[in-house]
Amino acid sequence: MYSLKSTRIAANMALLACLAMAVRRGPATTVTAFSLASFSTRGAAASRANGVFSLSASHARKSSPLAFFGRQFHKGTSSASSITTLKQSTAAVADLEKNLEVTHPAYEVVEKDIVTEYGAYCTLYRHKKSGAELLSVSSDDDNKVFGITFRTPPSDSTGVPHILEHSVLCGSRKYKTKDPFVQLLQGSLQTFLNAFTYPDRTCYVVASQNEKDFYNLINVYTDAVYHPRATSDPTVHAQEGWHLELEDKAEPLTYKGVVYNEMKGVYSSPDSLLNRDSQQSLFIDNTYAVDSGGDPVVIPELSFEQFADFHARFYHPENSRIYFSGDDDVSRRLEIMDEYLSEFDRSPESKPASEIKWQKKVYTEPKVVKKPYPSGADQPETHMIQVNWLMNDTPLNPVEELAMNILDHLLMGTTSSILRKTLMESGLGSSITGGGLSDELLQATFSVGLKEVQPENVAAAEKLIIETLEKAAEEGFDEEAIAASMNTIEFQMREFNTGSFPKGLSFMLGSMTKWLYDESPTAALKFEEPLAELKATIAESGSKIFQDMIKQYIVHNTHRTTVEMVPSKTLEEEQLQAEKDKLAKIKESFSDAELDDIITKTKELKALQASEDPPEARATIPSLELGDLKREVTEYPIAVNENENDTGITVVRHELVSTSGIAYCNFGIDLSGLSLEDAPLLGLYSRVMMETGAGEYDSVGLSRRIGTHTGGVSVQVMTSSVKGEGEDEDLASDGTKMITKLVIRGKATKDKTEELFDIFKLILTDAKFDSQSKVIEMLKESKVQLEAGIQGSGHSFANTRLKARYSVAGYIDEKTGGISALSTVKSLLEQAQNDWPTLLGRLENMRKTILAANTCRDGMFLDITGDSVVQETIKPSVDAFLNSLPGDANGDKLPNFYAEDHPWVAQAQKEMAEMAPIIDEGFVVPTQVSYVGKGGRAYESGEKIPGSAAVVSRWLRTGYLWDHVRVMGGAYGGFCTFGPSSGIFTYLSYRDPNLAKTIDVYDATYHALMAVADDFEKDPDALATAIIGTVGDMDGALSPDQKGWLAFNRWIVRESPEHRQKYRDAIMDTKAEDFRAFAQRLKDLKDASVAVVSSKAAFEAAAEAGKTMNLQDVV
Repeated sequence: MYSLKSTRIAANMALLACLAMAVRRGPATTVTAFSLASFSTRGAAASRANGVFSLSASHARKSSPLAFFGRQFHKGTSSASSITTLKQSTAAVADLEKNLEVTHPAYEVVEKDIVTEYGAYCTLYRHKKSGAELLSVSSDDDNKVFGITFRTPPSDSTGVPHILEHSVLCGSRKYKTKDPFVQLLQGSLQTFLNAFTYPDRTCYVVASQNEKDFYNLINVYTDAVYHPRATSDPTVHAQEGWHLELEDKAEPLTYKGVVYNEMKGVYSSPDSLLNRDSQQSLFIDNTYAVDSGGDPVVIPELSFEQFADFHARFYHPENSRIYFSGDDDVSRRLEIMDEYLSEFDRSPESKPASEIKWQKKVYTEPKVVKKPYPSGADQPETHMIQVNWLMNDTPLNPVEELAMNILDHLLMGTTSSILRKTLMESGLGSSITGGGLSDELLQATFSVGLKEVQPENVAAAEKLIIETLEKAAEEGFDEEAIAASMNTIEFQMREFNTGSFPKGLSFMLGSMTKWLYDESPTAALKFEEPLAELKATIAESGSKIFQDMIKQYIVHNTHRTTVEMVPSKTLEEEQLQAEKDKLAKIKESFSDAELDDIITKTKELKALQASEDPPEARATIPSLELGDLKREVTEYPIAVNENENDTGITVVRHELVSTSGIAYCNFGIDLSGLSLEDAPLLGLYSRVMMETGAGEYDSVGLSRRIGTHTGGVSVQVMTSSVKGEGEDEDLASDGTKMITKLVIRGKATKDKTEELFDIFKLILTDAKFDSQSKVIEMLKESKVQLEAGIQGSGHSFANTRLKARYSVAGYIDEKTGGISALSTVKSLLEQAQNDWPTLLGRLENMRKTILAANTCRDGMFLDITGDSVVQETIKPSVDAFLNSLPGDANGDKLPNFYAEDHPWVAQAQKEMAEMAPIIDEGFVVPTQVSYVGKGGRAYESGEKIPGSAAVVSRWLRTGYLWDHVRVMGGAYGGFCTFGPSSGIFTYLSYRDPNLAKTIDVYDATYHALMAVADDFEKDPDALATAIIGTVGDMDGALSPDQKGWLAFNRWIVRESPEHRQKYRDAIMDTKAEDFRAFAQRLKDLKDASVAVVSSKAAFEAAAEAGKTMNLQDVV
């Protein structure tokens, strides 16, 4: 899947938190990922496409390197430098040091190293017989990680590395089922299970906190990559890559294949096209000149023989980099891999054959590239422009790499960064493209541009980019700007907060930026020495190092391209017609016998896909037992003081063992005084608080203050249904009890919390709303992001639309961030441009209402996560902050929203009938794929919802819908969601070549569940597998701040520990009969309706098949 950057959702769509460690960023490259067709945030499609394609896509996570100290370059310490590492006991350190001495007769030790920054003890081994390299990282992290990475440079755009990445996990020598990956997803406690394809490498990664599970995953993945069924069975290539499909001679021939359809979705995204064309414009002589994910026009040129040969050439152990990290036994790591590697002899040609060649800077003058992009009927005739540089054609040293990342932050890192700010304030376009530095491949690139540029302004936009960079090169950056960027990045590196994303995987991806290119893997993981050297250089000569870099790598660099994307309202139609004509010509060239052969192969493939794996094949997949699971729910510390020091403000604390000297703070204030009419403005209101300046600070000054003294500040809106007082937690809620909060979130070292709280108060009370030009910029950017999101992540918007029909909370989500929000943003933009005083008045009145002195304190909370030292140290700052806040400590009480309906509820219920009617809807966008949703109420308000529903819905996601929507239907993914409090159930598909057929699959779910219930009665182990996977979803690894935030959310919605335990017990006690009961619920789905995002042609074809919908042009 294309793309990049709460509880885990079974399948997270989009991309990859994977693009490297804290010191690596990469907007412009393309990485692919085989995905479960994951459901997640819609931001991925609107974000910078890094071209990572993944098996089960994850959230993209971006972090940067280094950082600095305060406002002076001399004799100081950064706030980030006071971050402490988790203290390891002397015994623990001794044990880790012993791991450096572990040897094995099958391996030679290449090097040993300690990455002191993260307490990682590393040994690089080389397997003597096969030549494989293995990096063993020992740490006290129980979230163990294993990965195998192959250097896989393609020579064309057939997508062979991407298709192979999907295919190797479709059965192997030891593990005989058709899709072991799915069996692992169904019954593992994995914290990460994925594979992804970069432009020059393919990575296979697993992680688990359970040691037995971890080694099960290792065995399946290792056997898969070295001995896949795919290289001897052409049906795998046909299913995952492409095949000709025909069921009747009278019908037209079609292309089908998971990757084929995935990439049709990618090539429907203007952002993806822009990034692809930019990369290929810079790299003309090496592997980056082609698309490793695959061009849909070229994919059908890949033969099975070429596919198998690619595996033979690049999947030899000598071309692999094997990685382990965590607290498991090093000797066992070496032993288990020797069992596989000892089968292979050395392959001296493997590494030379896969070497990535340097692209030399060969352009003597900049190049211009013009390409079309698909545009909707109602979209304006605006262009996109992006200017791109190939930064280096020789290796950079560590200081240069860090300095380049700091420079990127100075230019692009915040809304006040000089290049980003200048472009957005120019009025030449609506939002930024490119994102700046991309450095996770062999060579770094820099890309920046604008969307929605009028044709006559394209040259001016290009000129402005060049002139702004020339100005930065001449004038440099002031001390405050450098200090803020340095501290921001150093904080990220020292904190090393990867959330639920395994830290060991971030290590692996970071190491690959050197190891893949035959340098030391640990060199990429260290930052202390380069950081110290960079600080010294800055202390001596200020911004000169950054000015010199701009001159050398950008201003005086003629290996530059300008890519201009020109809108085409006929491109989608032309592409569809070209495909039809090509297939018609192919069909005409076939004899009757050849057509009969295609029909036969089509039937055989469908029969294979529909068949069940025999019991003896399933028995080869290693699994856990219910006895391996932890029965108890993990609870996190929480202490609530509802009137801290008589301030009238509730303070919630989470005291953890260690947060490395960092305080994670969340301040909230009630929004119920606002009208529902104002709710759609809250997204804009939140941005204005952060981006227009506050008090004595303009936007630049505020951004720098945040960057210099904190680890980051953000503002978000919380709307959440809650359990009513006295309400049975087992019953479906009516959704009338809810809370609405504006939440300011931030983090800082314990000695900087006073600054953090000052910033909280400043933006809460003194944000500068009267900035018409800034607001117009924000609204333009929001409009573009929504349009890109609907077009590229239509499944998420379809899901929001469906839920809007059945619950107040769902309707509010749709109103504020769904498809209907697009028209709201457009009208607000018009108002900002033509009637600014009215919009300004609304924003100012909202603040007045939120800060109403008589009630605001009763609706405030301060949530703090920190260790005991942090909690004690920051107490004076907390007290001072609470006393400084506006409002009367003895003021009026707000309504008890756990007992009374929220004021927005009645208005929302009135609007829902008109604005979110329960009808089948289709939303038309320019795309070559569909996003098909259907949903309804599985449980009515007041009905008991069993915990077993979580097991059933997860089995549908990883079983029935995977098989029928993805494997047999050819979509990139099929899945479902179920609300254990609301009782709302939705089906969704992602990058789907079908529309009507997918709805038929949804409608047949009842029969599938009844059949599997019979199977589970005969095979209790299979039922146990489904239960284990569900429990695994509940028990993901969390970072300290996530633990605190989870505990807070559990408290604020009034979810009791007793209910959590009861729910978990019900999951673990699920029976086959529960599947039958849920099947009946889905058969009787109340007020079922459809929401689909697709093309006009697809809706016309669906109507012919009897699936008619009310259509609306969106993009």
